[in-house]
Amino acid sequence: MAATPWESDLASEIRERFGEGISATSTYLGQNFIVARPDLAIPILEFLKLDCDFDYLVDLTAVDWPKRAERFDIVYILYSFSRNERVRLKIQIADGYKPETAVGVHLTANWLEREVYDMFGVEFAGHPDMRRILMPDEWEGFPLRKDYGILQQDQRWVRENLGIESGQ
Repeated sequence: MAATPWESDLASEIRERFGEGISATSTYLGQNFIVARPDLAIPILEFLKLDCDFDYLVDLTAVDWPKRAERFDIVYILYSFSRNERVRLKIQIADGYKPETAVGVHLTANWLEREVYDMFGVEFAGHPDMRRILMPDEWEGFPLRKDYGILQQDQRWVRENLGIESGQ
């Protein structure tokens, strides 16, 4: 099943306001999403929060597409309590690109961006505390990258900190 165009007043307003920076406003299985240029992520998040009342950043995550030039999708999931509506904002970035932090718009982005960094290696420019949050500080690699196989887990760390050989 493919995504279909998302037609609503909100989708029209976003397309009008951000113009060619929006490559899609679509819906899939009732889930509305916007695909935008990476440099527009923060302005769109601000617009959605301040003008459209999407006041809750539910989640921020990434998807790894290792064979694509823009290797990562960064996905912001927003919710409006007053509208009882959810929307996703997606940007596509190359490996090494540092999208601007969303902490200035949504404080909850702090730990969510740290998790994306910890699992995928995506750093956020301007983040106040860009460091690991789930894995030990000395862990090598980023476990949710598709080229980080389960057999590739940090054997040294397991041996040194758990005193065992990996069961992998």
